Amino acid sequence: MNTTRGFSGRYVVLAALFVTSLIVANIIAVKILALPFGLFAPAGVVIFPLSYLFGDVLTEVYGYAAARRVIWLGFFCNLVAVLAFLLAGALPAAPFWPAQQSYSTILGFTPTLLIASFCAYLVGEFLNSFVLAKMKIATGGRWLWTRTIGSTLVGEGVDTIIFITLAFGITGIFKPSQLVAGILTQWGFKVLYEVAATPLTYLIVNRLKRAEGLDPFDTKTNFSPIVLARQDVSS
Repeated sequence: MNTTRGFSGRYVVLAALFVTSLIVANIIAVKILALPFGLFAPAGVVIFPLSYLFGDVLTEVYGYAAARRVIWLGFFCNLVAVLAFLLAGALPAAPFWPAQQSYSTILGFTPTLLIASFCAYLVGEFLNSFVLAKMKIATGGRWLWTRTIGSTLVGEGVDTIIFITLAFGITGIFKPSQLVAGILTQWGFKVLYEVAATPLTYLIVNRLKRAEGLDPFDTKTNFSPIVLARQDVSS
């Protein structure tokens, strides 16, 4: 990716996939899935881990600063989607349209759910990218699987704790025992998802590094989530 001429098409595609995974996951998260052995988890788990996979690829191939741009892009795109859903829900429905209640149930986000989603997303994604970048330096760029899985353990773990606790614990939807089970189930599923996707991650990362001619190490990067553009450097 030549930052003096703009972003490569591959980077843009990854950013689009990242944002799409995030928005779709937040929409379908209102459904609670019944899993084997009496376990349960929000339906967002079927696609949300992909945002972490794409986040890993962005950090590994383009560096923390490039991943940070996409994390904030995902946040603001999700905010636009949520505001559009809320506005459409608030507008009067046609008298012959009988599905207003269904619309409100699925897309009528509550303030608590929004706060939980946004807080969990920002904290989890930035932690994931930070841990992966630091582990890359520590391992000298070797053992990619250790940092993709290690960063997921941290990022997805914190993301899950924040989201489940705020969205379902404080609201009283889950009992304390259900809260713990929900956190452990969702966290475990996400980590297994990352482990299963490791061969795909290797394939994407290796091809992108060759195509882009990049393999950055964030030794001089400002890891603050918010920085001025002139400070937004990976090396």
